[in-house]
Amino acid sequence: MNKHFYLTGAQVVLENETLQDAAVLIADGNIVAINPASSEGAQEIDLRGQTLMPGMIDLHCDALEKEAEPRPGVHFPFDFACAQADKRNAAAGITTIYHALSFANAELGVRNNATAAELARAVHAWQQHALVDNRVHARYEITDPTAPEVLNDLLANDEIHLMSFMDHTPGQGQFKSIDAYRSFQTRTYKKDEAEFEALLAEKLAQGEGAVGRMEQLAQHARELGIPLASHDDDRPEKVDVVKALGVSVSEFPINLETAVAARAAGLSTLFGAPNVVRGKSQSGSMRALDAVREGVADCLCGDYSPAALLPAVLQLPELAGIKLHEAVALVTSNPARAVSLNDRGAIAVGKRADLLAVRYLGGLPQVSRVWSQGLPVMTLAFDHGA
Repeated sequence: MNKHFYLTGAQVVLENETLQDAAVLIADGNIVAINPASSEGAQEIDLRGQTLMPGMIDLHCDALEKEAEPRPGVHFPFDFACAQADKRNAAAGITTIYHALSFANAELGVRNNATAAELARAVHAWQQHALVDNRVHARYEITDPTAPEVLNDLLANDEIHLMSFMDHTPGQGQFKSIDAYRSFQTRTYKKDEAEFEALLAEKLAQGEGAVGRMEQLAQHARELGIPLASHDDDRPEKVDVVKALGVSVSEFPINLETAVAARAAGLSTLFGAPNVVRGKSQSGSMRALDAVREGVADCLCGDYSPAALLPAVLQLPELAGIKLHEAVALVTSNPARAVSLNDRGAIAVGKRADLLAVRYLGGLPQVSRVWSQGLPVMTLAFDHGA
């Protein structure tokens, strides 16, 4: 297979500007030149009318859980789930995906320790066959005293690439009241009243010792160079607490005050792309679009819908009054920096050649081609003649 490609005629999104009618030369997995003087030996691919941008980096997407358990209690084999998620992410233009897997005992469907650990290992096992770079984002529900043993084992075996701390105790964070938590549990996981009351009582009781468990896990992750994140931060005081643990990413800050505090503390902020596409948060928290407009959003993620990333990003220049390269940075160079992934995230000489080409169909941006580490992994049917 020819591993040298000369991509021509595209609008090319660089980290600090956008070039028109430009060319990019990739060879042996890397970007070797922009508007090169020579392309001898390379296969030319005409991208006229299209936009070429870095492959997207999604730090938080829990869609793999739905591939594994599409309905409550209905499970697919995990290799099958990983294969489907890999293809969906490639088609969405995501070339580095952090699968968010929740370790929360038996609280939420597949979000229990044994199942989540098995799914994490399935991600690693499938990677040898994968189209894109699949990674594991382990989400620890801090009210679960049984998860640290499992997480420490995964950390020791190099099976976690990012770890976050989440707290779904009602009265703060995502669930601002017990009624909100009850509604989520009964609607999503079909808990009856007795099951819900038992779950709530156990969750409240297990909050004891949470800080110590977080400190131990954070120390282990820091020793291994694994980046840390905090989930649903809802006040500046919580930012101070997680900053002391070594957290570098604040996921889904609930309000503007907390997002401002997170950035002031040196944390990268992350919001959901579905929030941009829908125009609102599913839980009534801060709108991602408002975070972009206020200048407190560093990254966007797929959250529960990886396909939302691209349309969200390409709407932002008009909706938020920012430049195209600034919008694209929210899903490329910014998340790369947030987790010290220094070999990708930008169209620049020496960077890994993770790229995607985009064209518009009926006004909707669609991925037409994807390269992962310099290899073509996806060409959509409507681009077969390009």
